[in-house]
Amino acid sequence: MSELPEGLGWLALARGTLDRVGERRRDDAWVAEAWADPCSRVLVVEQGRALVRPNPALVLLSPGQAPEGERYLLGVDPGGVAYFGVSSPLPAIEGTEAADLRAMGAVLSDRDAGLLTQAVALQNWHDTHTHCPRCGARTTIASAGHTRICTADGSEHFPRTDPAVIMLVHDDERILLARSARWPAGRVSILAGFVEAGESLEQAVVREVREEVGVTVRDCRYLGSQPWPLPRSLMLGFFARADEGQELRVDGEEIKSARWYTRPELLAAAESGEILLPGTISIARQLIESWYGGGLPGDW
Repeated sequence: MSELPEGLGWLALARGTLDRVGERRRDDAWVAEAWADPCSRVLVVEQGRALVRPNPALVLLSPGQAPEGERYLLGVDPGGVAYFGVSSPLPAIEGTEAADLRAMGAVLSDRDAGLLTQAVALQNWHDTHTHCPRCGARTTIASAGHTRICTADGSEHFPRTDPAVIMLVHDDERILLARSARWPAGRVSILAGFVEAGESLEQAVVREVREEVGVTVRDCRYLGSQPWPLPRSLMLGFFARADEGQELRVDGEEIKSARWYTRPELLAAAESGEILLPGTISIARQLIESWYGGGLPGDW
């Protein structure tokens, strides 16, 4: 029996370094003072994208340089510098290009990865929650971008996050990889699914695996989590053990095919291009490589 990891280390989108200063969000005077400070930095986001320099590094502007748009207080760094996000069309700046989290999340610095992840998550929520779910009236931004207030009934609404479990199913010597019905041949990953109402995370792991591939699992062990604001998920990573001898029965709707891989088989398939593993930005890749015990070639 191979020794299994106790947790996950590096996760691309879980590397933020700022203090989110939640206690300051309703302090309008402090927020206004921070916005007026020319040392504050502003990240402009448009439909999930931001400007990036070749380094790579995010393009951060002073408040005076920033375009008009909804503002989100993102946090304060150890030096006391405040950071904001602004939802607006991206400005034209020579030597930069527009990029999204999928392309840049794994290669940006810890600070920049955290900034972009948070700003994209907030923008996605604000763009899709312009009206009150209780009465249908318009809402306005509040709490420095972290809530919205209904203009009719005064109700306060908070950003939505959908919990999703993502699980590496193993029998110690093999792991189970599957291909979604929506993916091209060769692209594979581990299983995942959203947590249902009134369901624990462990119950969701067992249910999703049984529904998608007909396998019963036990010993569901949490290893780590990563925000996935595409548009609003929190991915909660698990290992789950399956007893040998179970027949794979894919559902044919969510999952097109699935098979077991030993470590040598996994390496050979990845090296030959027979399979394409998830990219390094994903928690799926980190779970796979944690089980494997090292890096693997190729990705989507």
